[in-house]
Amino acid sequence: SLWEGRYKISPIDTDHYLLSCCRYVELNPVKAGMVDAAEHYPWSSYAARIGLAHCDWLDEPPTMAALGIDSQSRRERYQAFVNDGAFSEQDRQIRTAIAGNKLTGGNRFVDEVERRIVLRIETRAPGRPRK
Repeated sequence: SLWEGRYKISPIDTDHYLLSCCRYVELNPVKAGMVDAAEHYPWSSYAARIGLAHCDWLDEPPTMAALGIDSQSRRERYQAFVNDGAFSEQDRQIRTAIAGNKLTGGNRFVDEVERRIVLRIETRAPGRPRK
């Protein structure tokens, strides 16, 4: 399952990574071999997001508004975005960030978080530092 094992967290840069993180989550059942297409996974919002199912409580993130001028064009572009990016560089970055409990975002986002929490955030290799 998605949350099997140790709980992991990766705060995300909403403006630039939210849709990519949605794609990452929507495609996890496909990558795990549980279904052949994301819209076939019964516990996913993907079918509703692309207009194949109805869901009264599902909201649309503001970042999806940039995908089109109306709901139909947004659904079509989101579907293409999900289908085209299964093994993208952002997908790899998200996977790495989750595995290491790191931030998911660009340098500007990391700098802003560091400034706000007054701590340096950096990726280090596992183990003790070399002398």
